[in-house]
Amino acid sequence: MLEQYKDQTKCLVALDSIIFGFDGQKLRLLLVKRGIEIKPGVWSLMGGWLKPQESLDEAAERIVSDLTGLQNIYLEQLTAFGRPNRDPIERTVAITYFALINVDDYSTFEIAKHQAAWFDLDALPELLFDHKEMVDNAVARLRNKAAFHPVGFELLPEKFTIPQLQKLYEAIFNTEFDKRNFSRRILSSGLLIKLEEKQKGFSKKGAFLYKLNPQTTEKAIDSNLYFVPSIDRMV
Repeated sequence: MLEQYKDQTKCLVALDSIIFGFDGQKLRLLLVKRGIEIKPGVWSLMGGWLKPQESLDEAAERIVSDLTGLQNIYLEQLTAFGRPNRDPIERTVAITYFALINVDDYSTFEIAKHQAAWFDLDALPELLFDHKEMVDNAVARLRNKAAFHPVGFELLPEKFTIPQLQKLYEAIFNTEFDKRNFSRRILSSGLLIKLEEKQKGFSKKGAFLYKLNPQTTEKAIDSNLYFVPSIDRMV
């Protein structure tokens, strides 16, 4: 039986993470310089190698922390990329993850120190190997999940306004929603708690702040809410 293992070809396993952020207007992607770029100007996803003693999730968390200084962020496994020639140096299978974080929660100093930078999703630089395909796959998954479930709130501050939430979903789907229709759909979902606070500094009247209702959010994740208006035009 052991002979069957000895006769098999060894293969490297890489972990690549697609980390999305939101700056209040646009969806952004966190990229890094890893020192293996084929030519100047090529950037990479957060990637590295699986160690023998690690699970896939443990490796993904370690790599992101080592490359960017970001810790305790949510990482969800997506899919595998395994074309024989995807890495011209060595036969490698890559497992992708994606994460949603609030850009304001992490200092520019820490990100710059680790040679990482935020890029607008609609203005990405050239990416290493098949990383652009990985990003496209992650965007499609994010849009699919956000269309039917309350996904994406990790990109917002704890307290937010309905216009802020609408801006986020417009950024995710790269489209505009009718203000009244979006507000009606969101408020009728029961996912939000209206606070007795208003956003300051943007208008004289101010917009009320909301936060997620923890009693309904978990249940909503397991149900199809058709969270975004007119989703039939987008998926």
